[in-house]
Amino acid sequence: PSRTCGAAGARPGPSPPSCSAPATPRCPWQACAARCCRPAPPRVCQAGHPVLRAAGCRVDPALIASAECRRLIRTLVRVMRRLPCVGLSAPQLGVPLQLFVAELPERLHLATGPSLRAARQMAPFPLKVFVNPSMRVLDSRLVSFPEGCESIAGFAACVPRYQAVQVSGLNEAGDATSWQASGWAARILQHEMDHLQGILYIDKMESRTFVNTRWTELND
Repeated sequence: PSRTCGAAGARPGPSPPSCSAPATPRCPWQACAARCCRPAPPRVCQAGHPVLRAAGCRVDPALIASAECRRLIRTLVRVMRRLPCVGLSAPQLGVPLQLFVAELPERLHLATGPSLRAARQMAPFPLKVFVNPSMRVLDSRLVSFPEGCESIAGFAACVPRYQAVQVSGLNEAGDATSWQASGWAARILQHEMDHLQGILYIDKMESRTFVNTRWTELND
């Protein structure tokens, strides 16, 4: 089960069950302060960083309105839009908390060709913030499409994902929120939910489809 983390001075959660478990910072809020208070946006953690392989702590609902949590959400949104990408989780910024943001703006939606948008069932959606989310599968049919990740920069692979899911949790105001999504939006949600449990898409990918996205350029 996930730990619940309070303020920066709170006691850390229980020790990992074995010495082989990934190490996490003493307190996620200390990691948040270290990563999100810099003038420059933080870099996205790359595969190999232990934080990407550990389940995040649950956020104390009473702290969602805190300056630290608001800063973390702002930073996630800022980095997501700067990259740009369609989703980003707190662990990807080195903060092991159960929190992610997602957004598919019109400009990114239109950057994909119409035939591909139709095949992938893509539709733009506004900013979504989920704290302590849980997921329920609504349509268990598996659909496989290429998927990338800012924490495995420069690579992609086909990943089977459920056709439709419902994610429920708390929003940036601490209010209950729920979203039923299908198609590409459901894929984004499943990708981000995996991050909160220390799972990367390479754990679920069809391994023979794994590619360097610049392979034609590099091999030319």
